[in-house]
Amino acid sequence: MTDGAPPATPNPPGAVKQPTRPKLSEVLGPGLITGASDDDPSGIATYSQAGAQFGYDLGWVMLFSYPLMCAIQEISARIGRVTGRGIAGNLRLHYAKPVVFGLVALLLIANTINLGADLGAMAAAVGLVIGGPHLLYVALFALLSVGLEVFVRYSRYVAVLKWLTLSLFTYVGVALVVHIPWAHVAYRMVVPHPVWSAAYLTVIVAIFGTTISPYLFFWQAGEEVEDVKERPGARPLTRAPDQAAAEFQRIRWDTYIGMAVSNVVALFIILTTAATLNAHGVTDIQTSAQAAEALRPVAGPLVFTVFALGIIGTGLLALPVLAGSAAYAVGEAVGAHVGLARKPSRAKLFNGVIVAATLVGAFLNFTPLDPIKALFWTAVINGVVAVPIMAMIVLLGSRTDVMGDFVLPRGLKTIGWVTTVVMALAAAGMFATM
Repeated sequence: MTDGAPPATPNPPGAVKQPTRPKLSEVLGPGLITGASDDDPSGIATYSQAGAQFGYDLGWVMLFSYPLMCAIQEISARIGRVTGRGIAGNLRLHYAKPVVFGLVALLLIANTINLGADLGAMAAAVGLVIGGPHLLYVALFALLSVGLEVFVRYSRYVAVLKWLTLSLFTYVGVALVVHIPWAHVAYRMVVPHPVWSAAYLTVIVAIFGTTISPYLFFWQAGEEVEDVKERPGARPLTRAPDQAAAEFQRIRWDTYIGMAVSNVVALFIILTTAATLNAHGVTDIQTSAQAAEALRPVAGPLVFTVFALGIIGTGLLALPVLAGSAAYAVGEAVGAHVGLARKPSRAKLFNGVIVAATLVGAFLNFTPLDPIKALFWTAVINGVVAVPIMAMIVLLGSRTDVMGDFVLPRGLKTIGWVTTVVMALAAAGMFATM
């Protein structure tokens, strides 16, 4: 048995037709969107702070975290594709309901705060570029995101999200405009020079909390389930084992490329802010908009404008992932119909969570509670939630009563457990440095 899959039979009945060499556009999907959404405006703020405060000293974290991200996201995708159910749907069947409901409730709270922070950052970016009323932009972005997610056909909406991933490459372009000592960067990435201070450890913990976050697990698994429903002839692998080899190969490449895009873009943001802000003594960055504004006097109006527009593009990509992952988790936890491909009337709770989470997040910007400052508590919640969810995901992927013949290969399971331990240490570090 290879990769947990039985040998394929020639032209089995009901099989999904797979080209010998699938096009890249056919391979890229849930993994690419998941990875790209990881670089949301809140993540941009974290990476900007890393570069501004510590220069080129934290690039190694992006290299180190890459295989960990790939492992946990591939495991999540496999669970969705094999079982035909998302993460919360499988947790509901195999773990105590109070535990599942508690974790899902914390995820919903964290995602809602994150939505508010991202909406605020996007509005601030628009204000920096063209001026105008901040709160109006918050409301417009919220309504646009909800409208697209609820009312646009799933296949078209996913295509839009794929194109939005291109907005991330604005940060690659920005990094190529400023002067970066590439030889020094490469050396520091493979030979780290850690600074054993609370501030250094805090930023490392923040990066791990940004790159390996619970909402990403739920989203990628949920999107695999959506693809099973949308693609003619596709079925959960427990019922169509002949499809396994091609599907696992697609998931692997989709995930590896998606996570690579995420980490490369994050690295370029760190390098850009290191070469500009850190080099000019600007070391305290709290928001992505503040990072863009700080770039204007030291890097010029072009870099400032491109950086700010990138915040808007990445925000438009991240909003549906944050709201959608919360909706998948809540809907599956209670056994309700879920899915972006379903008509709103057929998935009322699912779409209700999308609307409520987005609008409540937007409303936070109209209150004295600053959602960007509340991101601290999002990090705390994610630190608490991520470790048990990751442990349960790896255990689910290892159970034959869940995965049938497609339990996780030993290597993938090992890296999954290593990732869980690293995140446990990161959570402990977060509490130690609070």
